[in-house]
Amino acid sequence: MSDTTFTPRVFSGIQPSGNLHLGNYLGALKRFVDWQDRDVESIYCMVDLHAITVWQNPQDLMKSTRELCAGFIAAGLDPEQAILINQSQVPEHAQLAWIFNCVARMGWMQRMTQFKDKAGKNAQNASLGLFAYPALMAADILTYHATHVPVGEDQKQHLELTRDIATKFNHDYDVDFFPITEPVIEGAATRVMSLRDGSKKMSKSDASDASRINMTDDADSIAKKIRKAKTDPDALPSEAKGLEDRAEARNLVNIYAALNEQSVDQVLTDVGGKQFSEFKPMLVDLAVAKLAPISTEMARLMQHQDEIDKILTRGSERARAITAPILRQTYEIVGMVPPVEI
Repeated sequence: MSDTTFTPRVFSGIQPSGNLHLGNYLGALKRFVDWQDRDVESIYCMVDLHAITVWQNPQDLMKSTRELCAGFIAAGLDPEQAILINQSQVPEHAQLAWIFNCVARMGWMQRMTQFKDKAGKNAQNASLGLFAYPALMAADILTYHATHVPVGEDQKQHLELTRDIATKFNHDYDVDFFPITEPVIEGAATRVMSLRDGSKKMSKSDASDASRINMTDDADSIAKKIRKAKTDPDALPSEAKGLEDRAEARNLVNIYAALNEQSVDQVLTDVGGKQFSEFKPMLVDLAVAKLAPISTEMARLMQHQDEIDKILTRGSERARAITAPILRQTYEIVGMVPPVEI
């Protein structure tokens, strides 16, 4: 079934678990802003229901949700153009997730590598929510009939499950109701690595703050972390093939390429032959120019949290104008009494 029968619509979300970093910006926020200019309806979500699959301090979760919303706006998303929502304020997400829990198969969930990674050896003590998380993610997407989802490589398996759920629902009920959503994976830095170890993904959970550039870091902190980033003694190559066995070098070139909206080959055409003593100052100047204004604007927005709350309330109203009719139709297809409108 082609998604051409559906209104083009983009959906994506980020967990409000604190410490937005450069990987979130290049892998998600910057991409969201790019989609905003494509004249496609876009919904971007702070997925707090996903966040509580592991225990969260309630006060920290509320602060992180607002800070994430501030990050969306500071990165360039216009809340009048895109729809910005807090997941728990749009109940259709959770209601559709239950139906999808009944569509998805246990075997599908057990193959999800992210559950295995997060639960580790103590899987029996992990929450049921962590196990069922992909069905909620499918509901997040499909309650909007979203046709495209900008995702990082680590979420690609979950999106494949979303497509499986949509396909099985359509087959089971003999309808063409849910679109088969397309993943959008693009850009040089879809996977940003640690500044201290190029073999590991940049992460808020890394014990070393020097391993990541936080979106709340000021210009001095950004510059200091890049100057101290791990590299190797060799000059930069003139083509991407020369970065294959140089994880840290590849990471810094990828970051430069993504921030400067160039391909890796374009960057290497300009900097091939340079030592890191020459390249790092170039990266510092670029990163500070692109990222410091975002951290400054985030700090300003967090001084006006009532405005953030108003934006999220308005976003939920706009979102429910889309999700409520889709959920009602879903209930009717399944043979359940639709929810009462309040």
